Formats: sequence, C-alpha cells, structure tokens
Amino acid sequence: MSVTLDDITALAKRRGFVYQSSELYGGLANLYDYGPMGAALLRNIRNLWWKTFVDDRDDMVGLDASTISHAKIWEASGHVAGFADAMIDCKSCHVRMRADHLIEDYFTKKGKEEKVEGKSLEELDALIAKEKIPCPTCGKHTWTTVRKFNLLFPVHLGILEESQSLAYLRGETAQGMFVNFKNVLDSTRVRLPFGVAQLGKSFRNEITKGNFVFRTLEFEQGEIEYFFDPEHTKWETLYEEWKKTMWEFATKTLGVNKSNLRWRAHTDEERSFYSKRTEDLEYNYPFGYKELWGLAYRTDYDLSQHIKFSGKDLSYTDPQSNKKFVPHVIEPAVGINRLFLMVLADAYWKDDQRRRIVLKLNKTLAPYRAAVFPLVSNKPEIVAKARSVYTTLKSAYPTVWDDRGNIGKRYLAQDEIGTPFCVTIDYQTLEDNTVTVRDRDTAEQQRVKIDELKGAVA
Repeated sequence: MSVTLDDITALAKRRGFVYQSSELYGGLANLYDYGPMGAALLRNIRNLWWKTFVDDRDDMVGLDASTISHAKIWEASGHVAGFADAMIDCKSCHVRMRADHLIEDYFTKKGKEEKVEGKSLEELDALIAKEKIPCPTCGKHTWTTVRKFNLLFPVHLGILEESQSLAYLRGETAQGMFVNFKNVLDSTRVRLPFGVAQLGKSFRNEITKGNFVFRTLEFEQGEIEYFFDPEHTKWETLYEEWKKTMWEFATKTLGVNKSNLRWRAHTDEERSFYSKRTEDLEYNYPFGYKELWGLAYRTDYDLSQHIKFSGKDLSYTDPQSNKKFVPHVIEPAVGINRLFLMVLADAYWKDDQRRRIVLKLNKTLAPYRAAVFPLVSNKPEIVAKARSVYTTLKSAYPTVWDDRGNIGKRYLAQDEIGTPFCVTIDYQTLEDNTVTVRDRDTAEQQRVKIDELKGAVA
C-alpha cells in the first residue's frame, strides 16, 4: 500500500480522530483516546455491525456483559493458566518484546513469512539462536530466555484490603456470552440454531509493537457465539455462510477494497486444540497483512468447561425430540478498532493533482454526511439562509456548520475528515433558492434546489 502508518497517525491527530491517551501528562503507551471524528466513525462502525449481525437477522440476540468478571470464569476458559504471550528481553538495552513478533519481523525484513504461533518456548529460543536474530533497538544478540507472562488484568474487589476478592477485567467478550447461555435460553424464546452478539471493551496486558490502534491494552470487540446442534446442522455449511457474511460486511457495507483482503487458515500447530477449524480474514495494513477478523469452530468446549467448573447445567433440550445436549458453537470475532484502522487506511487518498488529502469513506461511515458553508460570514441574509439549510439537513443527516476562513480551506478540511458533500450558500441562493453542492471525491460542483437537497446528499 502507498499510504504509510505515519500518514494515518498524522491525519488522525490533526483532524481529531485519535489522540495519545493521557497526553497532557506525557502519555501512556499503547492506549489511545478517540476524538470527535474518531468517536463518530467508531459509532458508525459499531452501529453498522449491530444492524447487520443483530437487527437485520431473526436468529440473533444481543448481550452486554460486565467488563469485570469472576475469577472462576477465566479459570474455566483456560485464560488463567494458558492466556499468555512469550516474552523476551534484550540484556544490553533492556527492551522487552514478544518473541513471536521479534522472529516474524526478522523474517519479514528478509522477504520471508514465518508464522511461529503455537511453538514452544524452547522452539522459539532455538530459532532465535539459530538465526542469531539481533535486537531491533540496539542491534546486539544478547537475549534472555523466552518466558511466559499472563495477559489478564487482575482486579481486587472490596473495601478492606485483607478481605478483597480476586476478579479480572475481561480478556475477551466471548465468556460473558457462554456464562449467560442459560439466562438467554430461559428469558427469551430462541431456538437452535441462534447466535448471541456482544460489542464491548476487553483488556489485555500485552507487549505491543506500536502499530497505532491495531493492538492496544484496551480495545473493543464485536463477537458472536453462534450455537447449533451438529447432528442437525452441518458445521461446514454454517462456517462457509459466516465467511461469506464477514466478507460482504467488509467489502460491501464498509466499502473496503477486495484486493486488500485475504483469508488465511490456521495451521495445526497454531490452531487451538479445541478448534476444528480456524481462519483469519486478514487486511493489508500499512505494516502488512494482519488479522482483522477471526472465525473459529470451537465445538462444545466452552460450554462444557463452564459446566465442569460451575457444576451448573448449560445443556439445551430440543423442543421436538426432547434430546438433551451441549450445543456446539462457531465464533466470528472482530476487533472494532482494527475495523477503524482498516477503514482509515483503505479510504486514505493523496490527490496529487489537487494537492489535497481525502478520506474516501463510505458515506454511511463518514462522521458527517454534509457540511454547510455560508460563502461569507458578514452578510446576515446569506448567513440566515445558510442556517436554515443547515437546520433542514441536520434533521436528516449528521451535518456540520463551518463559516471560518476562505472557502477553499473549508473544502480541504472536510476532505480530510471524509465529508461526502459540501453545501455552499451564496449570492445566487438568495435569487433562485439553489445552492452549490461539491462532491468530495471528484471536487465537482453542481447547483441544486434547496427543496431537492436532502435527496442530493442521500
């Protein structure tokens, strides 16, 4: 891709999409705040995800579970014992990083692709030693041995320190759907096959590579647990249907270029032991193809684990046959922040001919559908007419007002935040009730009657 991560981060800061978290006090690494434009873009992505995967389907319900959960949940899921990354330290400059990232980046620079997920600590050590992989910071080869560190954030609940109980910030949204499976069954009229969807924050104490909002300590997920009876529904068919749905959401709903997407199947080595099939939908970010969306057939592992650890019955009884069983599940899980970064990267366009930067966002994603400008701000009749147009448009679409500076600078500012249409009220408007509508992508302008303006920017 021609766009660089520096291009995106500069635009994001300049136009209020993303700020460094706690910047006033020096900032916190791998944490970000979303500014006015970023908050609007994230909200539009969330709303489209929810509409597509919950509101527009008859076989889905939603859930919003707590971000703090009982320690036993994470013991049952295997996160306490096995939710860990392989960490390594340079003895010379004391930089700490993930061993898999060190190895994969080393091979990438050599023009090779090396996936090491699933390898043991000993295998990672051996590979680093064999290749004599240097520290990317100081260039020396003086590493500690690779060791594990857990990614969960512990939380101590209670007023008195001596009586506090251990809980965890959730490392994924999925477990909230599994532990509420019986509640959903008992309180709704759902029948298999059906899915439970959740949007929300998760937390992982990761050592990240600094790829902007791609991997952070606090992030947002959109996860679905789709439950079914494997004797009545072929998992292979469901799996392919979900692949198609995910692809269409990325390419049609979000408008992302198909050539920047690909599917990658997990190898036996990297796939979780309980998963029969796992694939990642990857996007070609400025730093290469990386996971955007995962799709896993998790069998009945999760519900069975919670049955074992809680001693509670989480089985399903078929209303027709009275057969009692533990449902299987297919899980499509996406990072909302990764969708956000993908959308920015895919929409970023440097228009050399007109010397401008444009975010060619799908108009359903853009923070604003239209911007309204009075040509001049010192003519009361023009300003009043522009305010009337602004009020009319704002009742139908997210619309912004701007009367500062010359008209050219106002256009360029809206191009950079992705506003599809700019509407200018000028002297001719006072004569014939028409306005100038400028198209973001082509920069072409046309006169439109005010009565037809809502349709023109639809």
